[in-house]
Amino acid sequence: MNRLICFILILTVFSCYRVYALSDTIASTQDLKVYFSEITDYDTVYINNGEYKVRDIFIKKHGLTVIGINYPVLDAVNESGIITVEANNVTVKGITFRNTGISFVNDVCAIRVQNSEGVKIQNNVVENSFFAIYLSNTTNSYVDNNVINGNSVTESFSGNGIHLWNCNNILVSNNTIKRQRDGIYLEFAKNSVILNNASSENLRYGLHFMFSEGNKYVLNKFSMNGAGVAVMYTKRVAMIWNNFFDNWGENAYGLLLKDIDNSTIYFNNFTKNTVGIYSEGSNKLTVQNNRFENNGWAMKILGNCYDDVFSYNTFRNNVFDLATNSSRNNNKFEYNYWDKYNGYDIEKDGIGDVAYRPMNLFSLLIETSPEAIILLNSFMVNIIDFAEKVSPAFTPETLIDERPLMKDFINAES
Repeated sequence: MNRLICFILILTVFSCYRVYALSDTIASTQDLKVYFSEITDYDTVYINNGEYKVRDIFIKKHGLTVIGINYPVLDAVNESGIITVEANNVTVKGITFRNTGISFVNDVCAIRVQNSEGVKIQNNVVENSFFAIYLSNTTNSYVDNNVINGNSVTESFSGNGIHLWNCNNILVSNNTIKRQRDGIYLEFAKNSVILNNASSENLRYGLHFMFSEGNKYVLNKFSMNGAGVAVMYTKRVAMIWNNFFDNWGENAYGLLLKDIDNSTIYFNNFTKNTVGIYSEGSNKLTVQNNRFENNGWAMKILGNCYDDVFSYNTFRNNVFDLATNSSRNNNKFEYNYWDKYNGYDIEKDGIGDVAYRPMNLFSLLIETSPEAIILLNSFMVNIIDFAEKVSPAFTPETLIDERPLMKDFINAES
């Protein structure tokens, strides 16, 4: 009886060891699809350096850790997706994914995570993919320190770099994304943080929100995109310490806001964009301590924006600081620094004694007749603008900063 009990105990120990601690190394001669269909929960798998021709690998084992040794290449040869994760607490890191297929029916991905939680996609390289990293119905996961290099030429033949759909509590951090349709895309994603990413040269947006509430994006860089960031049809979004720069084009913006509410825009830099912020149908925003420099238009705030507060912002060397399409102003401007302000401060309290009208009459003319830009800074235009500021007839009379600052106090990082 004692021997039988000992034998059972030994079997139990080895069984637990198999479930929780097994590790294995895959060589480039092995069939990865077959291999991943045979492993068990909580295995650790190392993939040797080399090139693997693969397609449609499914990971359905919980707690699996997959680690590449010296960045092995998983190549789909332009035919299919590569890895789909359908399990919890899976880690995929240190692998190069290359050459997914393109489909107009299915979202073909280098790495897809669906119906999962606790997943880590970390330290990977994705090259020439349709969608690179795609999370759907996923929670409590993170996508960290991946490098995504797309080869997008048209929007219809390209997907997004990092795509979140119907996700909650996702951290997207320290990634570099180039030449996708959208660098990072969120739709029906909540309580997530987009932190310290660099998203550039994407066809449409560096970052794109749709119907995604309660998210933050912080310390990111958005450059040379069709437009830097679009936040649309959502509320409670915090936008802090980001850099929007070199987003040029006919419809290029540093930040596009459309139908958003109760959100904050703090300590951002908007530099060398066609338009720094374009806001339409956006209400109860707090726009504070931002720097607008060397833009075509620092801001375009349309007439259907209400109860927004713009304060302690710096406006330097913009062709136009502000434009609107309405004869009324329903927002509040105060304590901003405008480099075009030429008032005085007798009390020496740092606040101008004369209110400032940031709206330039010539900017209205440019909206209807873009070719009139050749008259910019001409003597006659300057006289007309001066007369408009003294006695507004075409620009909103209430669009005024009652307390303009005399000095630029922001030391923003570039």
